[in-house]
Amino acid sequence: MNYNWHWGVFLEEAAMNETYLDWMISGLKVTIALGLTSWVIALIIGSILGVLRTVPNKFLSGIAATYVEIFRNIPLLVQLFIWYFVVPELLPFGESIKQMNPFTQQFLAAMFCLGTFTAARICEQVRSGINSLPPGQRNAGLAMGFTLPQTYRYVLLPMSFRVIVPPLTSEFLNIFKNSAVASTIGLLELAAQGRQLVDYTARPYESFIAVTLMYALINIVVMLGMRWVEKRTRVPGFIGSK
Repeated sequence: MNYNWHWGVFLEEAAMNETYLDWMISGLKVTIALGLTSWVIALIIGSILGVLRTVPNKFLSGIAATYVEIFRNIPLLVQLFIWYFVVPELLPFGESIKQMNPFTQQFLAAMFCLGTFTAARICEQVRSGINSLPPGQRNAGLAMGFTLPQTYRYVLLPMSFRVIVPPLTSEFLNIFKNSAVASTIGLLELAAQGRQLVDYTARPYESFIAVTLMYALINIVVMLGMRWVEKRTRVPGFIGSK
């Protein structure tokens, strides 16, 4: 391939005493912050909905099922546009949101979009984890005098979360990769910084190889962290145990 590689481009000055490498690191920080905050939202909402999908109350389980169907079947990009353009217009304090600095608006819209979208997927995993447990565990908890919420808290959820650590790892990785859609509303996360670097330097190969390596670094850290969690929480006789 007749291409003159120039890896020193990252050390060249971009603007305001910043190098292009500073741009990439800034994008990496935004991606990590966006992924972690979205994950907290997704895990909380998804866990609650996953429990509701398994309770005997058909009304509550129906609400959770409706949430899952809506958020899983609307494209992520459409949801992002709804959070960014439509939701502020519907909220009573929408004017305050629109008066925030652009970065905050973009970050919050992307955070809630990724969080609620991923929550629908986590909901199904929590539901499947609870349903995979022997029925005797629920019955034993109730027979011991636990209420249904106590049975979930002390018996079912501790076991089901151990079972679903592997699929949760996959969702944790996906939330970082899905964060790239935030660039469509102007958020300068990792992928957007890579494109911006191409615009300024005309170095597409160096730029996107660097972006790829940074995403790979995030994935490696997440994989190692979740593998440690899986090893510490595995239960003999269940998925992921030896």
